[in-house]
Amino acid sequence: MPNTHPTPVRLEARDAPGQPPVTPELVELYQGFEEEMLIPLWYDIGNLMPFHPISKAAPHMWSWKNLIKLAEKAGEIVAVGRGGERRAIALANPTLGGRPYATPTLWAAIQYLCPEEVAPYHRHTQNAFRFVVEGEGVWTVVNSDPVPMRRGDFLPQGGWAWHAHQNPSQHSMAWIDGLDIPFQYEVEATFFEFGPEELDAKETPDVSRAEMLWGRAGLTPLNFVGPTPKSPLLAYRWEFTDAALRDQLQLEKAGHQVTVEPGHAAVRYTNPNNGLDVLPTIRTEFHRIAAGAETAPLKETGSSVFQVFDGTGTITVGDSLWNVERGDMFVVPSWVPFSVKSDAGQDGSDSGHLDLFRFSDSPILEKLDLARVEVEKN
Repeated sequence: MPNTHPTPVRLEARDAPGQPPVTPELVELYQGFEEEMLIPLWYDIGNLMPFHPISKAAPHMWSWKNLIKLAEKAGEIVAVGRGGERRAIALANPTLGGRPYATPTLWAAIQYLCPEEVAPYHRHTQNAFRFVVEGEGVWTVVNSDPVPMRRGDFLPQGGWAWHAHQNPSQHSMAWIDGLDIPFQYEVEATFFEFGPEELDAKETPDVSRAEMLWGRAGLTPLNFVGPTPKSPLLAYRWEFTDAALRDQLQLEKAGHQVTVEPGHAAVRYTNPNNGLDVLPTIRTEFHRIAAGAETAPLKETGSSVFQVFDGTGTITVGDSLWNVERGDMFVVPSWVPFSVKSDAGQDGSDSGHLDLFRFSDSPILEKLDLARVEVEKN
């Protein structure tokens, strides 16, 4: 429903730099603007067009130990089923007005499914993914294709795909969800639809159909050659991610310049059908910081959410500094400097590292020619 009680325009003639002199004529002009619901650019240009991005979001960190404890409690109290749909608990950035948003464009949540529970089918225009920081036993079912979920797996799901989750095991499981809910809500483009109550695919295969078709690098099924905006591969398995990062660091030690910066290996999850991002509005990456290594401070337009997959280290975002461990999640707002330092190996050697899963709104900014990056050089 449209807003039938619009907020009135209030303009106050004020003696301030960049403002016209306060005169009776100016006061009368502003009254005319108010009556016609008008606001001149000179009145608010500093807020509308600042010299650099000023994010509404704040840097913030959530402890995985606290998240999982509350999710377990919710599992005892709140049922999963039609209506509430998912036992998903969103991260609410403290400066976004109580909205369930991690950043102005990104939604992030911990989802929890108890033994023998089924989260029913639905679909929505929002692009989504699941990332598993620990555990296994749940299958997500996307367009009737059951996809097993295990620690370290990244599972994208493009908008408007039917999807459900089933847990046939005897133990609970948690993972994180990422969606572009805030972006689609603000541009008023969202659609949602309930699906059937019963699953049409209750199998629990070790390998999904999507992986059978798309899970071999460089080999595209001939019947599906051609670009698709959303990745047809529904699971990017941890063993491949781990091997790619490990090999980058090994090649770096052998003298090859293949890492982002010294001791910093990184990969991007990409669509095997076009080489672009797996989702049109969300970029997903995995970063490995070798023991004792530190990244250069970086500023980017757009916002990011990180989850610590393994290891410990120190995260600096603007004026905030956190010691993090497995599962912890944190937000990096737009144009706020960000750096990471991995704790050294316990024995003083190069063993151990800090692993970080990241998702961001970078594809949106790149499509609009608004992406900008600034790296602080030592």
